[in-house]
Amino acid sequence: MIKKFGLTFGGLQQKILNLVLVFILAIMAVVVAVSVYLSNTLTKVVDKSSEDQKSAITRISGETMSKILDSTMTQTTSMQAFIADNIFSEVRGNVMGLKEYAEYLYTHPDEYQDKPVYDPKPENDGKTSVQLQHEAAVNPADDPHLGLAANMSELMLAMYENSKVLNSCFIATVDGNIIFVDDRAGANFDADGKLQTFEVRQRPWYTGAKDTGDLYFTGIELDAFTNIPGLVCSAPVYADGKLVAVVGADIFLYQISEFINNSAKDNGFECIVNQNGEIIFSPQKEGTFKASLSDQATDLRSGENKELGELITKSLQESTGIKTVTVDNKTYYLCGEPMKTVSWAVITAVDKELTDQPTKALINSFETINTQAQDDYHNSAGKSQQTILVMTVIILVLASVVALIVAGKIVKPVECMTKRIDEISGTDLAFELDDSYHTGDEIEVLAQAFATLSKRTINYIDQITRITAEKERIGAELSLATKIQADMLPNLFPAFPERPEFDIYATMTPAKEVGGDFYDFFLIDNNHLGLVMADVSGKGVPAALFMMMSKILVNNYAQMGGSPARVLELTNAQICKNNDEEMFVTVWFGVLDITSGIVTAANAGHEFPILRKADGSFELFKDKHGFVIGGMDGMKYRDYQFKLEKGGTLFLYTDGVAEATNSQNQLFGTDRMLAALNTDPQAPPKVLLENMKKAVDEFVGDAPQFDDLTMLSVKLL
Repeated sequence: MIKKFGLTFGGLQQKILNLVLVFILAIMAVVVAVSVYLSNTLTKVVDKSSEDQKSAITRISGETMSKILDSTMTQTTSMQAFIADNIFSEVRGNVMGLKEYAEYLYTHPDEYQDKPVYDPKPENDGKTSVQLQHEAAVNPADDPHLGLAANMSELMLAMYENSKVLNSCFIATVDGNIIFVDDRAGANFDADGKLQTFEVRQRPWYTGAKDTGDLYFTGIELDAFTNIPGLVCSAPVYADGKLVAVVGADIFLYQISEFINNSAKDNGFECIVNQNGEIIFSPQKEGTFKASLSDQATDLRSGENKELGELITKSLQESTGIKTVTVDNKTYYLCGEPMKTVSWAVITAVDKELTDQPTKALINSFETINTQAQDDYHNSAGKSQQTILVMTVIILVLASVVALIVAGKIVKPVECMTKRIDEISGTDLAFELDDSYHTGDEIEVLAQAFATLSKRTINYIDQITRITAEKERIGAELSLATKIQADMLPNLFPAFPERPEFDIYATMTPAKEVGGDFYDFFLIDNNHLGLVMADVSGKGVPAALFMMMSKILVNNYAQMGGSPARVLELTNAQICKNNDEEMFVTVWFGVLDITSGIVTAANAGHEFPILRKADGSFELFKDKHGFVIGGMDGMKYRDYQFKLEKGGTLFLYTDGVAEATNSQNQLFGTDRMLAALNTDPQAPPKVLLENMKKAVDEFVGDAPQFDDLTMLSVKLL
C-alpha cells in the first residue's frame, strides 16, 4: 500500500473510493439510460398525441360543421320553400275564386244577362283587355253559353290588375272558345297581321283539369303565342254534374327565376325540382343541376346517381335534413323541402370542400404550434445533455444518495406528463399544469407548450362554431325577410294612372330590416276600391311572415265579394286555425264606392281613420272597434259607412306614427298628426305623407325609431 496526497492507494480507502466511484458512475449510467429511454418514449407519445389531436380536431370540427349546416340549411331551405310556395298559393287562390264564380254563373243562368266579348285588337297591345279566341273549326256564335261566360270579365280584369304574378286569367268553354284577360293583344296576330286561332281543348292545362277533375298545375311549357316559358294553374267547372268550362291563370315565373338565380353564392346555390323529379329552376348553367324545359329535362329520381334520386324523391314529400351526396365529381351537402301547393321541392346545395376549409385552417395552425413546441423541446433537451455532463463531474464527489435524489427529480415529472398525455383522447383535449410540472427546466417549458396548445385548440373550435352559426343565421334571415317585405306591398305610383277619379299614395318605413305593418289597395271591380291598413304584433322576421299571410287572406277574401265585416270575420277564422304562436294583427278595411264616395268599413282594433271634407280640415273619425284579428275565434265585426266628398281626403296610419317618441319620451300624438295634415290640407296624398314624415322626423330628432311608420292617403278628385 502506498500513501500519497492523504489517500491510501491499494487499501480499503481506495476500495471504498473505487466502490463509490463505480456506484456513482453506475447510477449516472442508469440515469443517463433512463433519461434517454424516457426522452425517446416521450417523443413517441408526443407524436402519437399529435396525430390523435389532429384526428380529434378533424372529427369534432366536421361534426360541428355538420350540426351547424343541418340547422341553418334546413331552416333556410324551409323558409325559401315557404316563400316560393306562396307565389303559387296566390295563383291557386285566384283560380279557385274563378271556379266558384263560374260554377255559380252556370247553375244560376237566369240571374245574369248575356254580355258581348270581342276578338283581340292590335291597338290594345300593352293594355289590359278582355279578349275572345277560338279553335280553327269553331264558330263562337254557335256556343250557347258564351254570353253567360262573358260575365266573368269584370272579375278577371280585377284579379289580373291586382296581382303581381299573373300574366293572364281565362275561362274556356267545352265548345272550343276561350275568354281571357291580358295586356298582350298583339301576340294573337301572325307576322302578316292575321288573327291566329287557338286549339283550346288540346292545351295541357285544359286536358289536365278535365282528366283529373280537380285543380291542376302544368309543367314548365312555352306560351302558345309568346314562346315564353311559363306555368298554368287550371280547374274544371261543373254544372249539374257535367263539365261546362275550364278556368285558369298563368304566370311566366320571372319572380321564381330571379329568386333562384339570386340564391347562388360562393359556397352554394338553390334549385327547384318539379313533381317529375326534373330540375326546372337553377342558377347552374351546366351539369346535373342545370334547369331544362319539361320535354328536355331528366327525371333525377331514376337516374344513375341513386343517392341524389333518393333525396329528391323524399324532398317532394317531406323535409330531408342534410345529406352528403357526390354529384358531377363534387361532394355537396344537400337539403330538400317540399312546396305543398305545386308538389315541387326546393333543393339547397353547399360545396363540402368550402365548408371543410375552417377545419383545414385549424389543422395547419395546430401543426405550426406543434412544430414550434417540438423545436422548443429539442432545444431544451440539448441544453439538458450539457447540464448532465457538468453534473456528472460534480456527482462524482457527492454521495450516491444525492445522485438518486437528483435522478428522481428528473424522472418523476416526465412520468406524470407521459401519463397525462396518454389519457388525452376524444373530446377531452385539456392539458393543465399542476405542481408536479413546476421543475424550472425544459420539462416545465414542454408542459407549458402543451397547455398553451390545448387551450388554443379548444378556443379555435368554440370560435368557429359561434361565428359560422351566427353568420349563416343572420344572413339568411335578413336577406329573405327584406325581399318578402319589398315584394308584398304595392309600391309603384301612380298606382292607377288610368283612373282620374281618385289619387292614392302609401309608404311603409320599418323599424328593423323588416316590419310588421302593412298596407294594401286594390280594385275589387271597376267602381270599388279596397283599402287596407294593418299592424302585426311584434317585429322582425316572424311579424313579416305573419303580415304576408294576413295580407294575402284579406286580399283574397275581398276579391271574392262580401262586406268588410265579413272579410275580417273570414280572415280571423282562417288565422285562428293555425296560430300556435298567438300573434295578432289590427286591421282597418274599407271599400270606397268611387262614384258615390261612400266608404263601407270595419275596424278590427286599429287606429281611428282621419277624414277631411272638401272645404274643411282634417278630423279624427272615431269609429267603433272590433277585436283584433287572430285574438279569438268566432269574432263578429260591424260595418259602418261615411261619405268621402269630391275633393275630400282619407288618411290611414298605424300606431307607429301617433306613438313616435322623442328623446324626452314624449309621444307625437294625434294632435300633432292633425296639425301636420292641416298645414296643407288640399295637398295631394303624396305631399300629405311627405309632410307627415317630415313632422315626425323633426319631432323625434336623434331618438331611435321603435315602431314601423306606415301611412296611406286617398283623395277623390
